[in-house]
Amino acid sequence: MLAPGFALGLVLPLLLWVGIHSGVGFHFASYFDSYMVLQKEPAGAVIWGYGIPGAMVTVTLFHDEEAIMTKVTSVKAPSHVWMVILDPMKPGGPYELVAHQTLGIMRFTLKIHDILFGDVWLCSGQSNMQMTVLQIFNATEEMSNTEAYQSVRLLSISLVQSEKELEDLDEVDLEWSKPTSGNLGHGNFTYMSALCWLFGRYLYETLKYPIGLISSSWGGTPIEAWSSPRSLRTCGVYLTRGIPESVTGPRNHSVLWNAMIHPLHTMTLKGVIWYQGESNMDYYRDKYNCTFPALIEDWRQTFHDGSQGQTERFFPFGFVQLSSYLSPEIPDERFPEIRWHQTADFGFVPNTVMRNTFMAVTMDLGDRDSPFGSIHPRDKQTVAYRLHLGARAVAYGETDVIFQGPLPDKLELLSRGGLLNITYNRHIQIYLQKLSNRTFEMACCVEHRCKWLPAVMKVFSSHILTLDVLSCTATVAALRYAWSTWPCEYKQCPLYDYHTKLPAPPFTSFITD
Repeated sequence: MLAPGFALGLVLPLLLWVGIHSGVGFHFASYFDSYMVLQKEPAGAVIWGYGIPGAMVTVTLFHDEEAIMTKVTSVKAPSHVWMVILDPMKPGGPYELVAHQTLGIMRFTLKIHDILFGDVWLCSGQSNMQMTVLQIFNATEEMSNTEAYQSVRLLSISLVQSEKELEDLDEVDLEWSKPTSGNLGHGNFTYMSALCWLFGRYLYETLKYPIGLISSSWGGTPIEAWSSPRSLRTCGVYLTRGIPESVTGPRNHSVLWNAMIHPLHTMTLKGVIWYQGESNMDYYRDKYNCTFPALIEDWRQTFHDGSQGQTERFFPFGFVQLSSYLSPEIPDERFPEIRWHQTADFGFVPNTVMRNTFMAVTMDLGDRDSPFGSIHPRDKQTVAYRLHLGARAVAYGETDVIFQGPLPDKLELLSRGGLLNITYNRHIQIYLQKLSNRTFEMACCVEHRCKWLPAVMKVFSSHILTLDVLSCTATVAALRYAWSTWPCEYKQCPLYDYHTKLPAPPFTSFITD
C-alpha cells in the first residue's frame, strides 16, 4: 500500500498537468466582465465559461456581501464548458458574481463586480451602425452627456472573420464599461456605435432601469456576411458573387455570423436593432426580401436555443429603413427597392412575415454635407428616437405609443373624373411646397408595357388624399410614393403624421378594380 503522502505526491502533479494542458483554464466566457448588464426577469441570465472536464463549478450571486443565490454544475467534456442559469432577477444592482472550480484538492476562484440586471440589446449592421458619437451632430455635447447614464453599460465586439462558427469571441474592442467621452468618441467607425448608445439612452430615460448595449458591426458588409449558411439556403443564396463597389468590408458569406454573432448566442437577450442594407444595393438586392426575414428568424431560433430557452423565441427585432443617398445614377431605383425589401415587400412592419419587428423610417434625414459621404447621415439622434418609439410599442407593449407614420389603407380609382383616392390610417399632414412631380407616380400601362408618370395631388383632407391621373390615357395599374434614392430634403418630406410628425414610409401598390 502506498503511503498517503506518496499518493498525493503522484496525484497533485497529475491534476496540475491536467489544468495546464487541458487546452483551457478556468475562466468566464469572453464577454462576462465587471460592469456588465445581465438580462432581468422574466428570463434567467445564462452564465458560462471554461474549466477542467469533470470539475465542479459553483456560481454565487452576492449583493452587499450577502449570497442571493447559488448554482452548481460540472465542466463538460470534451467542450470544457460549464454553464448555469440564474433565477430571474428584478432590475437593479450592483451585484458581485463569484465562481469556484473544484477538482480534488484544487480550487480556483473568479470574481466580477458591479453587475446590473436590466435589458440587454444587441446592435448590429454596417457603417451607419458603426459610426461613433464623434461623427454625429452635436458630438461634443453628446460625448459630455454621460453622467446621468452610468447604468447604461457598453460592450463593443472586435472586427473578426471566421470560416467556421466560433463558440466564443476571439477579441473584444471595449470590455463592459460605463459610458465616457473616451469610449463613445474613440474615433471614426470604431469602438462604440452612436446609434446603439443613443437608442439605449432613450430607453433608459423611459424605463428607469439598467440597459446593456452590445455593438457588433462592420462597415461595407452585405447581409450575407451576417447570415448563417442555413439561413442563406432558405433563400437560394449559395455562392459569393463578384463583389461590387458597395461591398468594401468582408465579402465571404457567413464570416461575420461565425465570428461576431454566433459567439453571443448563449447570452440571454431582450432584443436586437439592425442598420444595414446599403451594401446590398448591387449585391443580391433581389433576394433581400427573403434574406432579411430569414436572418431575423435564424437569429431568433439560434439565440433561443443557445440560451436554453431564456431568450424569447420571437424576441423583438428593430431596424432602420435606409436613409437618402446622392446617387450619381439618375434615375436610381436601388435604394427604393432595398427599402421596400426591408419590409418583405409589405411597406410596413410588423407584418405576417416579420412578426414582432419595428422600423424607423429615415428617408427624410438625408445629409448632403456629411464629411463621411451622404450615405452616412449624421443625425443619429432622430434615428435612435424613432427606433426607441418602436421598441416601446413592440418590445414593451406601450399601446399608446405611435411609432409609425401614416400608412395607406385603401387605394380607390374613381370611375369618373380621372381621380384616385388614397385613404390613410392616420391623420395626415401635407406640406404642399414639398410636393414634386415625382412624389406620387402611377404606372400607366398599355398591353403590359408600363411607364411611370407623375400623379399630381388635387385635394386632401384629414385622412384622404386625391390624385389627378388623367395624364394616363391607358390603364392605371399601380401607384408608388417617394420612390427615389433622395425623396426629400432634411425633415422636409411631403407627408407626415399630423400629431407625431413621423414620416409616411415609401410604398408601391397595384391598383385593383
